[in-house]
Amino acid sequence: MPIDYEADPAVSNLRNYLRIRSVHPNVNYDGCIAYLRAQAAEIGLSVSVCEPLPKKPILVMTWEGTEPSLPSILLNSHMDVVPVFEKSWTHPPFEAHLVDGMIYGRGAQDMKSVAVQYIEAVRRLKANGIRLKRTLHLSFVPDEEIGGATGMGEFVKTEDFRKLNVGFALDEGIASPTDEYQIFSGERTIWHLKIDCPGKSGHGSLLLPDNNGEKIRYMIDRLMDLRAESKKQLADHPDWNIGDVTSVNLTMLSGGIQNNVVPELLTASFDIRIALSVDQKQFEDTIKRWCVEAGNGVSYSFEQRDPYVVPTKLDASNPFWVAFKAASDELKISLKQCTFPGGTDSRYLRELGIPAIGFSPMNRTVPGLHEHDEHLSAQVYLRGIQLYEKIIPAVANV
Repeated sequence: MPIDYEADPAVSNLRNYLRIRSVHPNVNYDGCIAYLRAQAAEIGLSVSVCEPLPKKPILVMTWEGTEPSLPSILLNSHMDVVPVFEKSWTHPPFEAHLVDGMIYGRGAQDMKSVAVQYIEAVRRLKANGIRLKRTLHLSFVPDEEIGGATGMGEFVKTEDFRKLNVGFALDEGIASPTDEYQIFSGERTIWHLKIDCPGKSGHGSLLLPDNNGEKIRYMIDRLMDLRAESKKQLADHPDWNIGDVTSVNLTMLSGGIQNNVVPELLTASFDIRIALSVDQKQFEDTIKRWCVEAGNGVSYSFEQRDPYVVPTKLDASNPFWVAFKAASDELKISLKQCTFPGGTDSRYLRELGIPAIGFSPMNRTVPGLHEHDEHLSAQVYLRGIQLYEKIIPAVANV
């Protein structure tokens, strides 16, 4: 007999959260805050809300532990979701349709499902009379999808965050298409690189010297060569994923005023995600050298330049990892350790020396982050709650 997911309160809870249009640009977070306050009240968790920046609220639910002086556990999620092209969706992105056991909606994977899995797991633990040694905080932050600088990036600078006394954090991961669950201990470094190529302006019929077209071609060729090397590395190592290599993408080209006028400036912008194995000083030195080789006046700048952040150790030196792994072994689930290919709020925590693991408990699920028809199996979602019921006490009782 098929399972009636429509009647499952945990499924209904997720669908209600997905219906809140916390979508960029210009997100209004009032709906999320009201929803989360109601959830905390139902479960019996205290709530605090701070606004390091106007209209950028951070809500924290707290379940005090039996030894509250110990460093706490943070379960982090972001409230915002990326924009949608509604005409390209089979099911409206903010109606949370449930079709053949699949929940459709923007945020179904990234990452409202994880937020509600935290909530539902805590609800069950409290209902069963469980007490945790360490205090547990559930944080819900804004603006992760636009880099997090105005969300978690500001939150970690506040006295409100310092008072949480965070010793370990869980944050988002990515769905896995296999039986394994992916966990992420670190992230590649984001550099948004801009290359400016000046040159002699003049009539489009001439072969003028100091040509910026030649300069920009040189820079694009060098960076695309690097892209090709990374593609080859992935092809040569089938067990690697995109997080193991440096990715380079040409994302913007600009310059020129008219087709028969050679412009005085051409600009190319690149999205670069630097692998953890790359020496970043050497990498920048290479870019400097390429600019010199490209020709007179070629320069580079950064529209975003994140620092290198040391990954969280996944070994015996990290007791939270030991507890996480032991709980996973007890659950008989297989874990695959990876480097996160994009950026998450975890990097702001790791910069402070707080160990953080990215984990979205979704296996047998094709990743659909930012895609049309983003969806998640109700069965996988409910199984994730069960996993957190084991994992949360394990790390909170370290």
